[in-house]
Amino acid sequence: MNTPLTSNTPIRRWRNLGIIAHVDAGKTTLTERLLWKTGAIHRTGEVHDGAATTDFDPIERRRGITIGAAAVQARWTPHDGAEHRLTVIDTPGHIDFAIEVERSLRVLDGAVAVFSGVDGVQPQSETVWRQARRHGVPLIAFVNKMDRVGASLERTLAQMRDKLDAVPWALGETVGAESDLSGWIDYVARESVSWDDAGNLSRQAWTSEEAARFEPARQRLIEAVADHDDALAEAFLDARAIDAALLKAALRRATLAGAGTPVLAGSAFKNKGVEPLLDAIVDYLPSPLDRPAVRAQSERGEVELAPDANGPLAGLVFKIVQQEHGAQTFVRLYSGTLRVGDTVWASRREKTLRVGRLQVVQADRGQDVDVAYAGEIVAVVGWKDAISGETLSDAGERLALDSIQAQPAVLSWRLTAAKSSDLIRLGQGLASLAQQDPSFRVGTDADTGETLVWGMGELHLEVMVDRLRELWNVDVRTGSPRVAYQETPSRAVRGVEGKQVKQNGGIGQFARVVIDVEPRQDGQFEFVDLTVGGVVPRNFVAATEKGLRAALAEGPQGFPVVGLTVTLVDGDTHATDSSEMSFQIAAAKALASALAQTGTTLLEPVMALVVDTPAANVGDVVGDLQRRSGRVLSIEDKGGRSDVTARAPLAQLSGYTTTLRSLSQGRASASMVFDGYEVARGLPKAA
Repeated sequence: MNTPLTSNTPIRRWRNLGIIAHVDAGKTTLTERLLWKTGAIHRTGEVHDGAATTDFDPIERRRGITIGAAAVQARWTPHDGAEHRLTVIDTPGHIDFAIEVERSLRVLDGAVAVFSGVDGVQPQSETVWRQARRHGVPLIAFVNKMDRVGASLERTLAQMRDKLDAVPWALGETVGAESDLSGWIDYVARESVSWDDAGNLSRQAWTSEEAARFEPARQRLIEAVADHDDALAEAFLDARAIDAALLKAALRRATLAGAGTPVLAGSAFKNKGVEPLLDAIVDYLPSPLDRPAVRAQSERGEVELAPDANGPLAGLVFKIVQQEHGAQTFVRLYSGTLRVGDTVWASRREKTLRVGRLQVVQADRGQDVDVAYAGEIVAVVGWKDAISGETLSDAGERLALDSIQAQPAVLSWRLTAAKSSDLIRLGQGLASLAQQDPSFRVGTDADTGETLVWGMGELHLEVMVDRLRELWNVDVRTGSPRVAYQETPSRAVRGVEGKQVKQNGGIGQFARVVIDVEPRQDGQFEFVDLTVGGVVPRNFVAATEKGLRAALAEGPQGFPVVGLTVTLVDGDTHATDSSEMSFQIAAAKALASALAQTGTTLLEPVMALVVDTPAANVGDVVGDLQRRSGRVLSIEDKGGRSDVTARAPLAQLSGYTTTLRSLSQGRASASMVFDGYEVARGLPKAA
């Protein structure tokens, strides 16, 4: 491995980027080739051999999929520029590990969206694209697997427009098709790029014949970008010559503004298209300086933080990994400087921590550094109780950045230790896994006392159980799965009282709150304080909200409550007996009473499915989905095969993969993503 990248490279030449895509689009293979072409590794490892640099977890290598986002460092000097430093995060493609994509996009400056040239835009492609757009992350796209039979750049571009509502700008076209893929026509630089069978690259300027053939396509690219860039539009209207530098600058401005997406193509596995993609990462993705200032809450109100090493310290903890040598706490520094020996304030734990070791991470390896600056991604080693989503700041100026939001878990399993002697290790292992993965939750069945684990799907829970067995040496048995239902108020109710009174001599408890409850459609919880005249002091208002949030964990039907606004309209206190705990209890009582009056509607998780099936089996597939209360949205003919797009309740999809194999003699496959909650069509299945 190379030595760590330091601040010697100016921040304007830093690129923090993620590789995002649907499962099996080739993200990890592409990341491997990026590292090889930059010299960060000296030979490539293949995913199918279990030897990829970023898939270092034994479970990843055994299953052949990416489970955890892995950070790697590299340097790249484009053929016409200066050296840049890249921090690349390879993210999972499976929906069960969406939290890895979410927290990576939360801290990255840009991303490369990878599409299979054969399969085009797939369900998880849409999910990660929406995640990137929600975080305002500028994107470029790479259409991979162009050496495969049936690959089509044009079809993928059309699907990007139709399914993603994207504005793709193809920066060129491939030379040759399928197994004859041999090069790339670069519209921007007016060059022909070619690769030999070993993936070695050569470039040459267009010949007069090539210029006559490809200049119209270049002009169409210029016109498309000019619609979103005034400087390029002015040059185009003035009929000025538009060279590569002018077009690159316009593409960069438009990409950073989110107006469109530059698109390249190739075959990562065959080492074709990697260098142009590296150049595009440098040319079109942002440096930390190009991103908007982040906002943080402080004791003096909201503040804006530029990526300034001399500014106040502000870093976001976005990932925690347990390693043999100690926990690694991954931090994106947005402002200030972090040094070994510093004492920092941790916002969620509300205490100070000392930085004992700092590392630049290269997949499963770390190299110690003494200092990190705004714009960098580093790991603090040795903290035992770090919390994902908390802010690190100076103890004298405590700051809080926006945290990281995890999707709600949709499935649970019962877990038991085969031997009573494993109970302690089981508890320790579950606590460690929950610390590392905010989308993994541990609870207890109130009726039986059994341990319940909640996750994003069967694969997610399978991996967690594998880790308990392999890392914690616990023999775990699993019980039947349970779907994560939710409930929401059926109607509004007003003036509901909750009281906590305990006055038997000495210091007692007294609190009275009056609340209104209204349902809302977005699934969120909102607390509003409309009390006046100090009838409920501010600290008791905060305690009331805390009690309400705790009470949301279980509604009248036994499931978490979502989608409501609770308004505090009145209350009473006692001079000596009122306390924050009293108001928490009174608030919980008031909400329980309100929900009993409104009644609640049961909600169930619904999945979006795409089934790739032989055309002859479409009828059987549709019939089975309908028996599972599914709704078929479209059937797309792909010449001998079809894509059946549908939505179905998760509770009805148990064993679906096995059934699908049986219906199609093993020739059909399905992918599914969580698509939201809907009113349940029946009672929950017995646990």
